[in-house]
Amino acid sequence: MVRHLLLVGGGHAHLTTLKNLNQFTKLGHRVTLISPEPYHYYSGMGPGLLSGIYHPREVRFNIEKMSQDRGARFLKGKVVRIDPSARTLLLDSGEEVRYDVASFNTGSEVVAESFVPGRTENVFSIKPIMNLLRARHLLLEILQDKSVKSLVIGGGPGGVEVAANLCRLVSDAHGKAEMAIVAGKRLLPEYPERARNLVLRSLTSRGVEVIENNYVQTIEADKITLRDGNTLPFDVAFVATGISPSPLFKNSGLATGRDGGLLVSNCLQSVSSPAIFGGGDCISLQGHSLAKVGVYAVKENPILHHNLLAALQGGEMISFTPQKDYLLIFNMGNGKGIFCKRNWTWEGRLAFLLKDYIDRRFMRKYQVSGELQEKNTLDE
Repeated sequence: MVRHLLLVGGGHAHLTTLKNLNQFTKLGHRVTLISPEPYHYYSGMGPGLLSGIYHPREVRFNIEKMSQDRGARFLKGKVVRIDPSARTLLLDSGEEVRYDVASFNTGSEVVAESFVPGRTENVFSIKPIMNLLRARHLLLEILQDKSVKSLVIGGGPGGVEVAANLCRLVSDAHGKAEMAIVAGKRLLPEYPERARNLVLRSLTSRGVEVIENNYVQTIEADKITLRDGNTLPFDVAFVATGISPSPLFKNSGLATGRDGGLLVSNCLQSVSSPAIFGGGDCISLQGHSLAKVGVYAVKENPILHHNLLAALQGGEMISFTPQKDYLLIFNMGNGKGIFCKRNWTWEGRLAFLLKDYIDRRFMRKYQVSGELQEKNTLDE
């Protein structure tokens, strides 16, 4: 029986499925991948993309080519509504697509709407990762003529890595910059004190002002206003204030977790609509509160692949069990990394080399020969 599998988003949790799509098509099933862009950029290497450590082609997957070469259809678009009773998705183009089984891996969005009025060309949320590439081009253009004033809003891991890699970008461009990171209540509040101190020392030693116990009230085209009334001018600003799933699932009447993510069982299957699955940042795993980090999406990869095939073929599903702790290595942009796992924290070049090895190994696992060579307009 021919059935239709819809994959929405080509992120980390869908990569095993994408690489093995011929398993689905050889069984006679139709597969469609829906994504706003033909490329998926690996978030773990995003800050290095900003600084220039990595070339764009090193940190992306050509998901359009991956899908088409394996007999699937690639549909460029964004899902704006799900009708689980009719098993249809509505796209931003107005097109409706019917599915038998659908899986979502649409990632998360930076929460910035509360203080970013309208569209500003020099304010970049750190997701999607393509924004960091656009910001790099703007910064290099500004640095040709003058020093640059840059701000990072948010004191979590994303904000830290962006600030550190901004330092690398400016240094490699032989430019000058005034840089600040507005960390909210505290820089890295959920991480060990040693990690926080190492990050503080690394940033401040390179001239980055770290502002704590303060929040951004509003952002305008060339300045931010802080909660205490002070203002800071900028040429380029980055928003890294925390991430959350799209409101798509809640707005479509599906069961969601407290953060708005698609609520799924340990089989990564929607608890309210069994024909829908999901992985990565866009889901909430029933009975767990998971950080929005890529390691969980990577671990969900083979589970989701197996269970989608089982949903189409009628096989037995397997469970995803999240690990209790995970490794995080900060890319500090200066050839060094800061390694954090449990209470073990240290800094050095070996930490960055370890992160680089892990990231490149992940890319090699899913980048297929011939799928990296096409140029994107922002590549050079």
